[in-house]
Amino acid sequence: MANVESMIVEEKQPPPKQVDREKTCPLLLRVFCSTGRHHSLSEYAHGNVPTNELQIYTWQDATLRELTSLVRDVNPETRKKGTYFDFALVFPEPRTPVYRMREIGVTCSGQQGADDSKTLAQAKFCIGDYMDINITPPNRLPPQMRRSRPY
Repeated sequence: MANVESMIVEEKQPPPKQVDREKTCPLLLRVFCSTGRHHSLSEYAHGNVPTNELQIYTWQDATLRELTSLVRDVNPETRKKGTYFDFALVFPEPRTPVYRMREIGVTCSGQQGADDSKTLAQAKFCIGDYMDINITPPNRLPPQMRRSRPY
């Protein structure tokens, strides 16, 4: 029987670039929130978007915790401790006229989580992508918590 060696290699990512927010123009992040579920991809078809748009001017180094705070500022119902925010990017498929959705992280009001410090850049956000947020109130079951995955 031959000896088999295995080596686990951790992929180290370079530290995220800090954006000088005084000198760098912010980008427009188009956010669509819904309660209890993400929007259907059909709502993004044929140049349409869901009707409940929130426009946020921010930078690529904005964290999911920072975005949570901005959504809470404009939506009083989401300020309750224990409210979950499940973030997903919605982006066009490069070679077809359809959109795809990719979940990027979960935050919770009043609790620290593994995805709190994830930035838009780390989530591979591209200017022109949409942000879809599933908001789950504290009296309902939270979205399935998952380990951070590299994106």
